[in-house]
Amino acid sequence: MAETTHHGAEAATATAVHPFVHAVPFKVLAGVFAALLVLTVVTVAATWVDLGRFNLWIAMAIATVKATLVVLYFMHMRYDRPVNAIVFVTALLFLALFVSIALIDTRAYQPEMIPGYAPAMER
Repeated sequence: MAETTHHGAEAATATAVHPFVHAVPFKVLAGVFAALLVLTVVTVAATWVDLGRFNLWIAMAIATVKATLVVLYFMHMRYDRPVNAIVFVTALLFLALFVSIALIDTRAYQPEMIPGYAPAMER
């Protein structure tokens, strides 16, 4: 009887330490991996088709889907606490903010650029 209580206490302690441990089935991981491979082939195939200014948007959309799959399944965000997803999305929003500020700044200097001209480097 004492052994049963002891094992029960160990199980309760293990559950209390790692309450959100989730083992993703191999079939799910293999399916996500296959989807990532297919999307990589689609990304390469998209470079062979000239869609003008939409090439960049299509490549970014495919990359976003691939990154979402990696975050959800390989980083286990799908099975994690919602607060971690909020922190992750907030970090992405700040990254987007910083990149957009940098792009706005480079746009301010664009009129000074001369196409095909690179100034000589000073020694």
